[in-house]
Amino acid sequence: MSLRLSAIVITKNEARNIEACLDSLAFCDERIVVDGGSEDGTARLAEAKGARVTIAKEWRGFGPQKNFALSLATGEWVLSVDADEQVSEDLAVEIRRAITEGLTDAYEMPRLSTFCGRPMRHSGWYPDYVLRLFRRSRARFSDDLVHERVIYDGQVGRLKEPLTHHPVLRLEDSLSRMDRYSTARAEMIVNSGRRVSFFTGIVRGWWTFVQTYFIRLGFLDGREGFLLAVANAEGTYYRYMKAWLKGRGRG
Repeated sequence: MSLRLSAIVITKNEARNIEACLDSLAFCDERIVVDGGSEDGTARLAEAKGARVTIAKEWRGFGPQKNFALSLATGEWVLSVDADEQVSEDLAVEIRRAITEGLTDAYEMPRLSTFCGRPMRHSGWYPDYVLRLFRRSRARFSDDLVHERVIYDGQVGRLKEPLTHHPVLRLEDSLSRMDRYSTARAEMIVNSGRRVSFFTGIVRGWWTFVQTYFIRLGFLDGREGFLLAVANAEGTYYRYMKAWLKGRGRG
């Protein structure tokens, strides 16, 4: 008899987060972790929590990595979460109810993220609906290096309880995250053949701050809202500057 629900998580140096993440997934029939060669004991901690751990020696991007994890799942349904995310008891109940009723083959859920310890209910960060629950046979992930998405052709249901997300615990985390993601996004821009100028990053970075802090009401998130607006602007600025430098080098 096949399993009902598989949880999949990809990791790389997530020792700080993986235990709480897997604890929140205890209601699933199996928990699969694909580790990208962590050096902080993430794989060992995941195994101690009872997860089925596979080491992926080559990092090919978020999309391909998640598709690999998906290929290891055996459940009829799949729940995909990131290591810095957690499923509350209320959301777990709602997920179980959704797959029992089976009204559709895929569900999205709101995601409530924190920034330096503060839940961000504005700034474009909430409700931030993400498609994370789907029948294994009906969906897959895009092959994007970063900001991958679930590819599913059909009606998407919507859950009410939020998935909690802790991407930035300290400002240092924001800087590290900005550097990694801007590099990956810059590579995607260059590979697409899109041309950017030196001034693209300046204009886009300024506009990102305006969008986050004013248009998306980031100022209502207090001082952390200002910090987030600046971080978003910097991420956009460096993304396009890196793309410009890479494109110039190839030219």
